[in-house]
Amino acid sequence: MSNKSQNLEVTKEGLQKLKDELEHLKTVTRYEVIEKLRIARGYGDLSENSEYDEAKNEQSFVEGRIKELEEQIRNAKVVDDVKADEIGIGSYMTVEVGGKQMTYQLVGSAEADIKAGKLSNASPVGEGLMGHKVGDTVAIEVPRGTVTYTILDIHR
Repeated sequence: MSNKSQNLEVTKEGLQKLKDELEHLKTVTRYEVIEKLRIARGYGDLSENSEYDEAKNEQSFVEGRIKELEEQIRNAKVVDDVKADEIGIGSYMTVEVGGKQMTYQLVGSAEADIKAGKLSNASPVGEGLMGHKVGDTVAIEVPRGTVTYTILDIHR
């Protein structure tokens, strides 16, 4: 994150997921990579050892991800004061778009996973739906043009 003081809005579940990933990286993955490095060192000349290079790259990635997660957790702001009748972080919503009904949960950007129905509040659609209520029809500008969403249901 470029702005270290910036709050990262997350749901309680999202914060726990970040903490679980951090714990796994620190207690399992980090030691798996150390073992890969130990084994690769046994192959001899490190200057021509692709296994060693690969393990060092993996170690760099893991340590970078640990730092990133620590920063996200340190700056996390759990959002749980959303009004029940309007869309906010943590809300589940059913919308109609293009004649299809779709259900999403609005989450902070760190939790976003559109395939799992978790829509980022920082995305054009998430941002456009924030604060709206059941019955609202919202036209949102997305990269492929304007898409109209009708909010059918909101629940926690």
